[in-house]
Amino acid sequence: MTKVEIKNVYKVFGATPKKMIPLLQAGESKESVLKKHKHSVGVNNASFSVEEGEIFVVMGLSGSGKSTLIRCLNRLIDPTSGEILIDGENIADCNAERLREIRRKKIAMVFQNFALLPHRTVAENVAFGLEIQKEDESVRLKKAAEMLAVVGLKGYENSYPSQLSGGMQQRVGLARALATSPDVLLMDEAFSALDPLIRKGMQNELLNLQRKMKKTIIFITHDLDEALKLGDRIAIMKDGVIVQIGTPEEILSHPANDYVSKFVQGVNRSKILTASSIMREADTVTTVTGGARVALHQMREEEISSVYVTDKQGNLLGLVTIDDVTRLIREGKEDLTSILEKDFCTVGPDVLIEDISPLFLKTKYPVAVVDSENVLLGLIFKVSVLAGIVGEVNGND
Repeated sequence: MTKVEIKNVYKVFGATPKKMIPLLQAGESKESVLKKHKHSVGVNNASFSVEEGEIFVVMGLSGSGKSTLIRCLNRLIDPTSGEILIDGENIADCNAERLREIRRKKIAMVFQNFALLPHRTVAENVAFGLEIQKEDESVRLKKAAEMLAVVGLKGYENSYPSQLSGGMQQRVGLARALATSPDVLLMDEAFSALDPLIRKGMQNELLNLQRKMKKTIIFITHDLDEALKLGDRIAIMKDGVIVQIGTPEEILSHPANDYVSKFVQGVNRSKILTASSIMREADTVTTVTGGARVALHQMREEEISSVYVTDKQGNLLGLVTIDDVTRLIREGKEDLTSILEKDFCTVGPDVLIEDISPLFLKTKYPVAVVDSENVLLGLIFKVSVLAGIVGEVNGND
């Protein structure tokens, strides 16, 4: 179900921003608009949708427009034109009263600089949004305590922000955003001010929370590793334009242009790509009912020394070797069941390459990729793993 939909959003800063839109639509660049017309382009015709429960990451370098875009989503910055739909309602057209209501109940934001109130306790900071909603003090403090427990800060209710580390302060900011039970959580460079180790811990914390709470999250970052780790899908921006949207695997496997290609250079692909991206089609497979002669013929045709065996429904039964099949034929037999080899490795389609590589130390056969019902989906060869790591992710290469 689509939770957020952005349609043709522009944000131009200057004296006559709407007059710049036809120029941008005609292909004029951000640099040209600034030089010729003295207007700054923040967002240029952005369109995307975010599904309910999805972490959607918008990434780009400084000046790419990502922070401007996220501020358009809750109208901290008013877009020059376009639609911003939350549950089908276009908040770009909302009056001030309705916008306040949406901000109170549907959207929450976590900022880079924590934005905590220094004179209030941790619990009071977390409860601040509920105070604005005019909840009773007992209700909001109870909810604050619950959210602090969720983010691992139980016992710090009466502390002040200055008494906490940076990572702990950001947990308070996250708890505050979650306390109002928003439908959509906006996170603008939320972890970028943290030390690297603390930052990784917060990323893990967010993923753990997401498994439990399943919020719709739009996360802004300039860090590709962070985007690949957190994002169900990623939008990459440059000069206000979204140049590619895709899953982490799609971004790594099929960069849309040279700009994206440069971004993904040097990424440890083994920690991102999965079995499904490097497996070959299971064409070197025979069915158990085909018999020994069919299996032998297939191995000779494919110039291979073993073949996996399935039933008619595609369920993996085992594999047979060319030596065993040849012996079976010499004995005048056809049934493969008696010579099925079980000493092989299987993985699911979502297993990471880094977890597949060690399996080739245990087996001399291709690794079989199976689904939850043990249906054979494909095969992974050692060369496919190496190709995936260096960037040639098509298993047939």
